[in-house]
This record gives sequence, C-alpha cells and structure tokens, in this order.
Amino acid sequence: MSPTKLTVTGLALAGALSAYLCTPAAADLDPAHKGGTMRLLAVGAGGTIDPHINYTLQYWQLYQSIYDGLVTFKHAAGAEGFTIVPDLAEELPPPSDDGKSYTFKLRKGIKFSNGNELTVKDVVASLQRIFKVKGPTAGGFYSVIVGADKCLATPETCTLEGGVVGDEAAGTVTINLTQPDSEIFQKLAVPHAVIVPADSPTSDVGTQPLPGTGAYTIAAYDPNKQMKMVRNPHFKQWSWDAQPDGYPDEIDYDFGLTDEAEINAIENGEGDWTLDPPPPDRLVEIGTKFKDQVHVNTLTAWWYAPLNVNIPPFNNLKARQALNYAVDRDAMVNLFGGPVLAAPVCQVLPPGFPGNEPFCTYTKNPGEAWSAPDLDKAKQLVDESGTKGQDVTVIVQDNAVDKSVGTYLQSVLNDLGYKASVKAISSNIQFTYIQNTNNNVQISVSQWYQDYPAASDFLNILFGCDSFHPGSDSSVNISGFCDKDGVDAQMKQALKLAVTDQAGANKLWAQIDKATMEQAPAVPLFTPKHVDFLSKRVGNFKFNAQYYWVVTQSWVK
Repeated sequence: MSPTKLTVTGLALAGALSAYLCTPAAADLDPAHKGGTMRLLAVGAGGTIDPHINYTLQYWQLYQSIYDGLVTFKHAAGAEGFTIVPDLAEELPPPSDDGKSYTFKLRKGIKFSNGNELTVKDVVASLQRIFKVKGPTAGGFYSVIVGADKCLATPETCTLEGGVVGDEAAGTVTINLTQPDSEIFQKLAVPHAVIVPADSPTSDVGTQPLPGTGAYTIAAYDPNKQMKMVRNPHFKQWSWDAQPDGYPDEIDYDFGLTDEAEINAIENGEGDWTLDPPPPDRLVEIGTKFKDQVHVNTLTAWWYAPLNVNIPPFNNLKARQALNYAVDRDAMVNLFGGPVLAAPVCQVLPPGFPGNEPFCTYTKNPGEAWSAPDLDKAKQLVDESGTKGQDVTVIVQDNAVDKSVGTYLQSVLNDLGYKASVKAISSNIQFTYIQNTNNNVQISVSQWYQDYPAASDFLNILFGCDSFHPGSDSSVNISGFCDKDGVDAQMKQALKLAVTDQAGANKLWAQIDKATMEQAPAVPLFTPKHVDFLSKRVGNFKFNAQYYWVVTQSWVK
C-alpha cells in the first residue's frame, strides 16, 4: 500500500471520527440495559491468565473488572482514570515513619468468586506471591518493600518479613518500605498487586483461573479458542469508583480469526469489538460507512523495536545507532494508518508525559522533532561497526500491522548490508518469547502502554537493570540493556528525588531519556492513537486513560 493512499485513509478517518470520542460515565447502571452476552475478538490470546504474571494490555483491560487491589485506578472516563482510589482498603492511608509505612484497613464483607470471604491472610499471601511466582515487576515495582531483597534472591521462601504485616484482629495490613516511594500507590493499583486467595498456587496458573473479588470472574479459558467471563455470583458493589457492577451477563473473548475477518464480523453484527488494530486498507470503510461505531483516543504509548545489546549485531553500539538513523519514521506512521492515527517519535517518553522534553538525535536534521532518515550516516556507521553481512531476524506478532512494520525493518536492514528476514509468531506467545534470552532474539517489534503515568514506567521498566532477568519469560527489559553505573544509577537517583521534588525528578528523567537514546537500546517508531471499532449492539462506550475501554460498563442490545 502506497504512503499516499494511507495518508488519505487517515485523513478520511479523522474527518469522519472527530465527533465520536468517549462518552461521559453514567451515575449508576441503567437496569434496562443489564444482561446479554458480549463477544470480543482477537487474533490471538494474551498468554497466561495469572494476574501476578500477565503483562499485557489485552488482559489488564479485563482484570479491572475481575480482580481488586488495596487501591486501584478510578473506573472513570478520560484522564480521570489515572486517579488512585481506595478499593479493598477503606481509604488511602496517610504515610507514617517519614513516608516508609502505610497501614490499610480492609473493608468487611467482600467475597471472592468462590464464596470465601476476603481476609488479612489473603492480602499478605498475595503480596508474597508476587515474588514466589517471579512476577515481571517483582524487582522493578516491589523491591522497595522491606524483605523484598530476600524474596528476590530466594522466591520460593518469600515471607516479606517486616515488610508486610497483617493484624487479623484489627483487620489491617501494614506495608513497610526501605525508603519512601512516591509511586507506591500506583504500583499497588496495577494488576500485579491484586489480591487472590491465600491458598492460590505459588506458580504460574497458566490457563486455570484464580478467584477474584471483582464484578466478573473467568469461567473458562482456552488460549486456542476462547475466554469466558461471567458475573461473580458473590459480588456486591462497595465502590462505584473502584469496582462498579457491569451490564453484560457474559463476555466471550474469541481467539483465532484474522484481523480482516474480525472487521467483517463486527460489521455484520457477529462480533462486538476487536483488540487488534484494523488493517490500514479498511480504515476508510469503517471511518465512513460505520463512523458512529468508531472511537479514536490518544494514548501514552509507543511502538518500538528493542535491540538485543548482548548478541550480534546489536551488541555493537554503532550498529544500533545506524538502524536508528536509517528508519523512516514517517513510513512507520503511514503503515499504521497515517498521521491522524500516529506520530513519529525519536525518544522513549511519549509527548505530554511526565519528564518529556522533545528531542530527536537520529534524524537528518537533529533537533526537537523528526525530519528524515539519514541513510548516509547509517551506512557509514555499519561500515565502522564491522557487522555488515550478518544475519538478522525480526520477530513480530502474527497480524497485518505488525508484519508490515517487520517487513519494512527487514528492507531497511537489507539496505544497510545485513541479511534480514522476518518471523511472525502467534501473539499468544510473542511477547514472552522476545523477553527470554534463551531464544536469542536480535530485534523485534513491540509496543508499550503505560502502567501508570510516571517517567520511570517507561525508562526504568524497559531499560533498568532490575527488569532484566536472563532466561526468563518475565524479562520486560527486552533489549537486555543494563548500564549499572551510568543510566541505571541516574534512574535510582530520580526515583529517590521524586519523593521530595517531583519537578526536579522529571528534569532528571528528561536527561535520562537522552542518555538512554545515546546508547540506542531500541528504535523508537511512533506513538499511536487507539481505534475502538464496536458493533451496533454496543452502547455506553467509556474510554479510560489507564486501561482504555471499560468493557463491562458498556451494554449490548
């Protein structure tokens, strides 16, 4: 598809969709709309359904209605969705011990989907379980808890002694930290800190659902076919902001259709929504004939190509920098659907995000913004690197947009003198596959959506030493980049500074962004907008800045 056609596509979609953004939330559920079965579609499943391990937007979007933490993000439309509210805890506790201790009082009468009542023991065991199952953010998010160092060293015997203290008589759980953490509530609000029964297995449950306390529960899961969600029979709403009741009686998430077939199913009323981005050649069609069913929202996210800094050819800095200079980010934008749906990017932190100061080093005219690729500079760097002629395989997800991005990167690598190929694998396993160093992935196409709005959630999580775990499927630092005495030390300094001086910390994060890109552990591609295409049956669409479409707050006719 030519760039010109794709740009026209984006413009047509923009004109058609300008009036169809997220709708305001209702004050309460309208009983007239309750019931029915909603059908969601995806090319592939999102891997394990263990909430302490799964690290995908695909399932985090659903977990908000299945599981609860001590605190959570407000189930509200727009940026209000970044607000932290009490969930299983009665209130957000004030800090004590100079910001190193928080005591949470649990609500009474909340039950898991298996009928058992939530207790202090469940909370203590769940926080230990984060480490026992070797969750991907155990070191990145929760290492500040007292006792976490021992848990990271020997996960199977984790007790978090002195770090998580339960008082059953008082109905409280106290979390003690080794140092103040300005982001501790955000870290406790994401699904990796949800509360599950104390007797849950201490290994990845894979396809076996764990009971939760939310309005819905997973009744069955086959990653080759379907996830089925139904109402939690023991749920009674305790907070509209934290865990509202939902409209559908059942939500079926079907896997295995192609992205083309998904669009056809939604147009024909045989499906209600798809996770996957619409194929670019279908955008004009859905943006004109079906404009009332489409919602477009700006994201704090990026598409990027992680470069494995520990194996050839990208263990050579000049090879990494060369690819950054060579990639035409305007071409990337057009592959995604044009400038209305994406914008070129040269740095880690997204526009408007805390710590973002615009810059673009790897371009024809370095400055604040992307201008054009510099192929002459790129080829010079490849020659100097001595890596020309090496084999390179690009690993992508098996859908139309990812494959087109991978094919483009293959062509650029070939132009630079490498022998490049593309390997597409199921989205059910691609994200974990590219994380595991045993698979020797040189370069891949990946996406990152914020866990919460803080600069550390991009820079520290994706390129910090604590996020790199060789030989593990839970190593979200896909590049394997660890500059312990340089960039990583600066990150730890910024995290500490944020406790007393958030503005100063954001200034430091801006410097870290530049320092990281100097080492080029990845190729930034573009920042996307999100397209939600729904069937005519779906009403009351609500887009939450944290978890995107709040599925259970929509109804089906």
